Amino acid sequence: MNIPKKVIFIIIAVVLLIVLSITGYFCWINFKKSEIKNTFQNVSNAAEDITNSANKGVLPSIQTNPLENKPDVNPADKANPFKDIKTNPF
Repeated sequence: MNIPKKVIFIIIAVVLLIVLSITGYFCWINFKKSEIKNTFQNVSNAAEDITNSANKGVLPSIQTNPLENKPDVNPADKANPFKDIKTNPF
């Protein structure tokens, strides 16, 4: 079984070409996935920045509570004279 060197060289070159093609394909797919992920993240950050810049000076600050100093206008709180009586647990 005497295989010429030229045939062995061609077989090795074809196998190497197939392995390099498959490796390159998977590397390219992973690169595209990470690029798309970064693009979506950049878009969401840009949208948030635009929203924040559009709201400056227009909306009141969110930390304020408008009901913090509300008057006590519920008459039912003052109507029951028996607040401190113990109730029957049964």
